[in-house]
Amino acid sequence: MPSATDTVEVRQAIIEACRWMNQRGINQGTSGNISQRIDGDEMLITPSGVPYDRLTADMMVRMPIDGPIPPQTFKPSTEWRFHQALLRAKPSMQAVVHAHPPHASAIAIQRRPILACHYMIAAFGGDTVPLAPYHLFGGSELADAVVDTMAERHGCLMANHGAVVVGETLERALWRLEELEVLARMDIMSRIGGEPHILSAEEIDAVLVEFAGYGPKASQ
Repeated sequence: MPSATDTVEVRQAIIEACRWMNQRGINQGTSGNISQRIDGDEMLITPSGVPYDRLTADMMVRMPIDGPIPPQTFKPSTEWRFHQALLRAKPSMQAVVHAHPPHASAIAIQRRPILACHYMIAAFGGDTVPLAPYHLFGGSELADAVVDTMAERHGCLMANHGAVVVGETLERALWRLEELEVLARMDIMSRIGGEPHILSAEEIDAVLVEFAGYGPKASQ
């Protein structure tokens, strides 16, 4: 689908998405960040270190998807490298959302992927939500690890860090992030009384077929 254009409305939608994450308990403080593809080969990304309730449209940082950051008033999120790398690697995806959801982050701290304990794992393109290895936040090594881990997925956990998802629209990326946190919570709760039963590859393959039109539509 075509990318968005750089308008006040698009910038404001990013701000509202940031505030929504905090309201839903998916993120805390200024730890999350959001990017949106614009005009095909550029992106808007949230600025570094600005509380969400103080964000304004002019604070969004515009930068190329493939290239250095141009001089401007606000610095981009410290995680701009993996936002840039994911949008470059996944041309069909229009938005990247990163946060520190409590349950997903707890599993990331345990350094394990989420297996197919529930059919909603298909929202992420396969039978796992994989785990990217630990690297220092904001660096190129982390960006490379996230892109490699998400080569065939729409989201991943990041060891001792948090989670990141992509979306055909910003709305769809937010949907995936909330589903990921719900899935992580179910995974943790299912282990209280024993080991969860994991759906087979065949069972997930059947779900993937049905999932083609599931969730917020890309045209919205």
